Amino acid sequence: MKKIAILGSTGSIGTQALDVVKNLPGEFSVEVLAANSNVELFARQVKEFKPKLAVLADVAAYKKLSQKKFSGVELAGGRQAFIDAAGFDGVEIVLTSMSGFAGLEPTLKAIACGKDIALANKETLVVAGELVTNSARARGVKILPVDSEHGAFFQCLQGEDSQTIEKLLLTASGGPFRGRKRLELLNATVNEVLAHPTWNMGKKITVDSASLVNKGLEVIEAKFLYGVNYDQIQVVVHPQSIVHSMIEFRDGSIIAQLASTDMRLPIQYALTYPRRLSSPVKKLNFWEINSLTFEKPDVETFRGLKFAYEAGKIGGTLPCTFNAANEVAVNAFLRGQIKFLDIYDVIEYAMMRREVLQNPTLEDLLAEDMKTRTLAEEFIKEEY
Repeated sequence: MKKIAILGSTGSIGTQALDVVKNLPGEFSVEVLAANSNVELFARQVKEFKPKLAVLADVAAYKKLSQKKFSGVELAGGRQAFIDAAGFDGVEIVLTSMSGFAGLEPTLKAIACGKDIALANKETLVVAGELVTNSARARGVKILPVDSEHGAFFQCLQGEDSQTIEKLLLTASGGPFRGRKRLELLNATVNEVLAHPTWNMGKKITVDSASLVNKGLEVIEAKFLYGVNYDQIQVVVHPQSIVHSMIEFRDGSIIAQLASTDMRLPIQYALTYPRRLSSPVKKLNFWEINSLTFEKPDVETFRGLKFAYEAGKIGGTLPCTFNAANEVAVNAFLRGQIKFLDIYDVIEYAMMRREVLQNPTLEDLLAEDMKTRTLAEEFIKEEY
């Protein structure tokens, strides 16, 4: 059995990963479960999967968890315990499915301990792409993408020479506001933003999908996963979300990966790679597919994608600035402090005011994240 750790087990990806484990009895041993603060769901997961180590990053939540009885399970709490869990002895692959910048340090810890990474936390490569990929290369660690789009690229490249890539065609659903203009989005509500037409995801990533910031994060992630330049990454809006992404090769051939909209498929492939095992995912029926359409993204209305390209091309600490400002803005939007389109103004404000440092260390990135968050929060407090 493959010994795995799931960081972020109570989130959307984490719960679906555990569903994959249940559907493949005998394939996996869940050695570590770690989450933030959802005590009740986490306790049920611990009782069902019986990991050797169970960690909650939130100290208050951990204290509640520690009052429950679990046979043969070591309990730990706090941010450092969460990071240390990524390097747990015996684990072969770590699924990093926590949200946001918080995924960086656990991922680096896992890499330093020689664990392969099933990467669902795209922010890790966005804010520290060179640091993470160089570390993985030095340790001989595989980074296996879990995002449906990057999982698609990964599958399209099996048996191919990555040096022959002409273009990565990164598909985007367009979110709930595809085709709308700025004036139509001035009073977009939280419920409207969270009504994604094809995917069922967590709140933060769903907001990012609506703003196209998520696609921007994936553009930066693609650069580091596949060693291409930004001019080779083209975003294509594909509202049916059946083609999960495509690769154009130098001879003009294009290979695409198609599947139903079910994250269990890329999760399973990352965890079982290079094997393909049976899955309960609904199979495509081409007699039922009426059409597959493709469009150009509207980067003037959905400016998050444009900002991501700019941050990626400049590099250094700017992608970290971009990500931190967006995380603050999304949280403010979900709390009702700002409107949907204000998210772009918060990102732009931070990117214009933070000095870019090239070749940042981990300490530089931690400092940049904190300073950007403070700057963005002060801007929101003053302007809104």
